Amino acid sequence: MSKTDPIRPTDGEARELARSLLSGALFGALGVIDPDTGHPSVTRVAVLAERGQHPVTLISNLSAHTQALRVDPRCSLLLGEPGERGDPLTHPRISLTCNADFIDRASATHIAIRDTYLKVRPKATLYVDFPDFSFVRLTISGAALNGGFGKAFILTPADLGFHAPNRGG
Repeated sequence: MSKTDPIRPTDGEARELARSLLSGALFGALGVIDPDTGHPSVTRVAVLAERGQHPVTLISNLSAHTQALRVDPRCSLLLGEPGERGDPLTHPRISLTCNADFIDRASATHIAIRDTYLKVRPKATLYVDFPDFSFVRLTISGAALNGGFGKAFILTPADLGFHAPNRGG
């Protein structure tokens, strides 16, 4: 780290903080690219992010962010809530670079995600099976961790506990 480079070398403490922010998230700010304007658009989404799993959200096809993801699956997800006290910018947060993968409603993966999602969010029973709702896995390709003032890190999927995808046959 040079005197002008705010990014610290990623260490075990940063990795654990990032993994904790990811697995503890219940909500996040999802950033998408508006296909009509090309501008970024951000919305709050409910998140299911179990340790070792890429985060999942349940979204309606009627929403603008779902329509944007169907055109361009590149997105970002900001996780981390400010604490009850102090300056909100001193609390840790992580910004994830992701690709949205829509889960086929007829798949075993959908059923497994649905069951887990409803254990965490039982009120979603009211709408989870509506035909316009889809589970979307947000496959992480990179991350920027802000652990508080002066604690910035760039992380890879491996730093977050994810294995590189198998590119072989």
